[in-house]
Amino acid sequence: MQCVASHPDTRSAFLQANIPYFLYPFLHTVSKTRPFEYLRLTSLGVIGALVKTDEQEVINFLLTTEIIPLCLKIMESGSELSKTVATFILQKILLDETGLTYICQTYERFSHVAMILGKMILQLAKEQSARLLKHVVRCYLRLSDNGRAREALRQCLPDQLKDGTFLNCLKDDNSTKRWLSQLLKNLETPGMPTGPGGMNLAP
Repeated sequence: MQCVASHPDTRSAFLQANIPYFLYPFLHTVSKTRPFEYLRLTSLGVIGALVKTDEQEVINFLLTTEIIPLCLKIMESGSELSKTVATFILQKILLDETGLTYICQTYERFSHVAMILGKMILQLAKEQSARLLKHVVRCYLRLSDNGRAREALRQCLPDQLKDGTFLNCLKDDNSTKRWLSQLLKNLETPGMPTGPGGMNLAP
């Protein structure tokens, strides 16, 4: 199914037939037994294959579905591998301009994403995983490209991303270190007053 989802000759028909909807019940499951975890991971793999194509058609389709809250649920409580794939899917949605605008459009959407990413950082501080941390940092960096989200992140970015907690974890990962450095630079308080566009995301 991953091949069908990612192949340019079949991808559009795959979406038009609403096949991803048939995978969502597997993403809703909460059982941590191996068979259910395998189903979740396989279903996430199909969605991951879709977003990996970087096609606007894919993002537009996914934004009309419940994939973002489903990914956030798995990012909060799934296995490390499921969390990694779910975070990758969110990352690819955010990297699309339409996806970033959608998530930052309302306080509720942004705050839900920021809350889950924050919980993940707290958990990663206890059980470090460079692979998962990489995708979380990339999500934060992309959010900081949005003016409203950037203002909010100045208030809610976890201290663990600022105090060197992950220095050892990232010692061999230059790209993630660069992303984290850029994120912190983006969130530096500007010396000049914020203009009319710098609206805060506080409710």
